[in-house]
Amino acid sequence: MKITVIGLGLIGGSIARDLKSQLNIKVFGVDLSEQHQQLAFELGLVHEIASLDDGLKDADIVIVSIPVDKIEGLLPDILDKISSRTTVIDVGSTKHEICLSIASHHKRNRFVAAHPLAGTEYSGPSAALKGLFQNKKNIICDSDKSDKDALESALKLFESLGMITTFMASEEHDKHLAYISHLSHVSSFMLGLTVLDIEKDESQIFDLAGTGFESTVRLAKSNPKTWAAIFSKNKKYVLEALDSYINHLENFRTLILNDDVENTEKLMTFSNDIKRILK
Repeated sequence: MKITVIGLGLIGGSIARDLKSQLNIKVFGVDLSEQHQQLAFELGLVHEIASLDDGLKDADIVIVSIPVDKIEGLLPDILDKISSRTTVIDVGSTKHEICLSIASHHKRNRFVAAHPLAGTEYSGPSAALKGLFQNKKNIICDSDKSDKDALESALKLFESLGMITTFMASEEHDKHLAYISHLSHVSSFMLGLTVLDIEKDESQIFDLAGTGFESTVRLAKSNPKTWAAIFSKNKKYVLEALDSYINHLENFRTLILNDDVENTEKLMTFSNDIKRILK
């Protein structure tokens, strides 16, 4: 089986690494960056590096793992060039606009919109991890638009990576992810900026940082290009989530300003209910 992975960063590289270890699979890697190509090959993430056209030729599965704003532009070209039996899977963090971009394409049925919920704050081929997806959740969106065999190929692939797949409408996906993922990254980036504004002495930040700060700000080390594209493409729901978050912050600020210890404590007690969801 020929599987081509387009984009050899953290997610694409980790997928390629795990697939490469499976029997009867040959993994081809495609990346615009020559440095990423060389590094991915040297790290053993892929069997071969290929051009886009060579990677698409006779491919059984094509996995698109590039920034979400680039997927929309490349996906129609990929669908134009694949055979009628090839399955194309994208693994971007936003889904609705990607699905809309190829809604009228005559090979839309060969496309599966997916989002593996896994990752770290690091990027590039060197960030690729073996077993990154084991026991993680995967979301497939608008599955009714995909051919049965294409969907089955995608499900088998994600199952082979150790993932548990659920199904969701693409717009519903974007709304939910704005709150549980995208907002977390906004918060982390802005916390990093806030602390840097106050603490100009970086060594002092390092000396004082505890595990709470480190875990909260960890996401601020994520790739800015990747996340700027995600925020832009999910603008509607990211702004909705931000508005709600800002309202809570302003309310919390007012309680502290007014020395309202009782209601400050109540708000945090209400927030503790998140334990019911994150068991």
